[in-house]
Amino acid sequence: MTRPRVLVIDGNRAATREAQVAAGGTPSGEGYVRVLQQLAALDCDIVRPADGEVQLPAGVGLADYDGVAITGSALNIYDGGAHIERQIELARAVFASGVPFFGSCWGMQVAVTASGGRVRVNPLGREFGFARRITVNDAGRAHPMFGGKPAVFEAVTVHKDDIEILPPGALELAASDMGLQAIELRHGRGTFWGVQYHPEYSCAEIAATAKRYAPVLLEEGLFADRAELDAWVGELQTLQRSPQDPRLCWKHGLGPAMQDQNLKLAELRNWLELRVLPWRQQRG
Repeated sequence: MTRPRVLVIDGNRAATREAQVAAGGTPSGEGYVRVLQQLAALDCDIVRPADGEVQLPAGVGLADYDGVAITGSALNIYDGGAHIERQIELARAVFASGVPFFGSCWGMQVAVTASGGRVRVNPLGREFGFARRITVNDAGRAHPMFGGKPAVFEAVTVHKDDIEILPPGALELAASDMGLQAIELRHGRGTFWGVQYHPEYSCAEIAATAKRYAPVLLEEGLFADRAELDAWVGELQTLQRSPQDPRLCWKHGLGPAMQDQNLKLAELRNWLELRVLPWRQQRG
């Protein structure tokens, strides 16, 4: 039997990916693939609808995949444009195919929009660095995506938008002081698991993102000045090397879900083990 095959939809434009690399990070699609392949033996393809029309490999259709995951993005749904509409239409096609679907941050916003919901600018402002006090509700505690995850946890995050209206068939799974953090969507033939944060992001990746977003973060007052931002970046780079550093875990309020890689990646691992691999077996 061939290995399971997963399609990764990179939500970013080329310029954003290049800026992330220049800041010391990884292109969004390649970064997502790397994490998925750390968790399971997979073959992965990447498409970049923000850059142009989607072209799958020759002879391959959506139904040939065992899972589809959509990355985060610096885009905002409500800005519109062909680079965004192509992603919404592709998400609708994924739902129609029935293939297991997962999304982080922008990915959740695209899936919500594709199935009839609405995204807005978060009235509470930008959430950056670590999402804190993400609390899994009763439905979430019973949901397989959160199997093994603490009931309250922290996660890497970067976004300024949230879900204003959920579509029909949505199930809220977790929230924080900043808003909705996790959902399941059932739409058409498909089921989507989504989170507003980034389980796939490392501390090094969000440190690079801080460098890329530096002017915005300073303008919005999330850091007092560039020296404070650079010090924060340095601490995140230390956490990348030593995720259980007691001083920095205390300073940043990081519990087990950020100190233990197995807990940090639980949502993605559960999706692969409980949705993607069974789908592959079912297809034969």
